[in-house]
Amino acid sequence: MTCIDIHAHIVDRQYLEQLRTHLGLEVTESGDKTFLGRGGNTVAWSRPDMFEVDDRLRAMDRKGIDMRAISLSTPNVYAWEPSIQIEVARMINDRVYEMCAAHPDRFVGMASLPLGDIDASMRELDRAVNDLGMRGIALGSNVSGRQLDDPMFEPLWEQMSALSLPAFMHPMFPANTSGMDGYELPLRVGFPFDTTLAATRLIYGGVLERHPDIAIVLAHTGGTLLTLIERLDNGFRIFPACREHISQLPSVYAKQLYYDTASFFGPVLDMAIGFAGADHLLFATDDPYIDADTAHVDALDLAAEDKAAILGGNAARLLGL
Repeated sequence: MTCIDIHAHIVDRQYLEQLRTHLGLEVTESGDKTFLGRGGNTVAWSRPDMFEVDDRLRAMDRKGIDMRAISLSTPNVYAWEPSIQIEVARMINDRVYEMCAAHPDRFVGMASLPLGDIDASMRELDRAVNDLGMRGIALGSNVSGRQLDDPMFEPLWEQMSALSLPAFMHPMFPANTSGMDGYELPLRVGFPFDTTLAATRLIYGGVLERHPDIAIVLAHTGGTLLTLIERLDNGFRIFPACREHISQLPSVYAKQLYYDTASFFGPVLDMAIGFAGADHLLFATDDPYIDADTAHVDALDLAAEDKAAILGGNAARLLGL
């Protein structure tokens, strides 16, 4: 059985320095961690070992993880204005490519796109897939506050469908974090909120109805989407606005989505399997930010073939491995 981690990140010094400079972030050291933040909230953080690929490979070996899909974490390239997003996306995609090319049996790349400029994104997607061998895209839950059901993104959905290319959707900070001051709430609460909002808009906005073959993997087991499914269905039954772009219950489209295991919480994973099936759940660790292994999947009361699918088979199918 091959174990494939769908949710793992590249940590790049040049990217973090450009992010710090561009956003004017404050630097705080605590133990072995460096935090970049503003307004009392962390925007990005790192440890020295995160930059060392050999350290990460040894951790994979220790945990029995054969491959990792590598993507850029929040805020992806969206922190910059569109013209600069293009440069940053090319830089980070080249770095992902270098990591994967050096260890092709251990890493596979997910491309970041300068989605502030959709035409540039289509060009970078072509380069990433055809020149760099990327197997999917790393997609944020919002793009500088612009929601994913915005018509400007329709060329992206069309191209993903045409290429049978999966997307790993990672949360971004919500456009409005009012009330989330302190306690790192934009990270702790804002992230799952924004994943839930993005998935809901993809459903109600008709993106998943127009493009039923698109494979979108939601980080952190879909945020809180699974707990809201019946509420969304009731919205469809009651309110005309909730039926404007779709012809079926939202739960139908939510079953088209894929969910990673990075909630790490057994009852939520059981809920995802019961709702969408074991064939729509993908093993994830959020490496190197969370020191997770396969234990949260091993503990599930499932048949061996279902665990094998979650731990690697489903990812291999979506990524074309």
